[in-house]
Amino acid sequence: MIKIYTRYLAPVPGQIAVRERDAQGKNEDSIVLFTENGAWEVTYRGAQPLSDLRYANYKDSVLRNIFYILRQRLDEPGLSFYSQGTDMYENRPVEIVDITDAANLTVTVYFDQLTKLPTRQSFKRRNPQYKDFDTEVTVFSNFRNVGGGVQWPGATVRERNGDKILEIYSDSIVINRGLKDDLFALPGNLKILPPEK
Repeated sequence: MIKIYTRYLAPVPGQIAVRERDAQGKNEDSIVLFTENGAWEVTYRGAQPLSDLRYANYKDSVLRNIFYILRQRLDEPGLSFYSQGTDMYENRPVEIVDITDAANLTVTVYFDQLTKLPTRQSFKRRNPQYKDFDTEVTVFSNFRNVGGGVQWPGATVRERNGDKILEIYSDSIVINRGLKDDLFALPGNLKILPPEK
């Protein structure tokens, strides 16, 4: 069982303004904490900073996530939307839109023509090890109303270069729960371990 807690901060153009806590286990024994300043894996042994590459990939994924764009980046200077026409995806008509920011980061999003909800997004990221590009594709499905008219996907599948790297099926989704700041902070008495390699 995994619980994902998310708190959005005041938007900052070109930077992430979100904190996320991914807690695993009945008692949330293992936690991965992402903030605008860094990321850590927290266990009973202490907090281990995640590798720079893993954190950079997380930030890039957040900045190109369509839900983050719609929630945090719509008024950002230099954000442009380019229609790429229509097509069929999963036997449904879609509108294809390229979204590019001021740093020339682009994400291609498929919006369902009937529901207007995003069903697929993809982008390319340079692979520093092999000096080529990785293609990351995320598919959203099973949308449900989670309160206040907000539609959120109950199923998310992410692939990198055709290999599945993430699959989430949500039992429940709640919003606006008044999460406290300490949920997204490292406890002061926690041992800091050497960084992840």
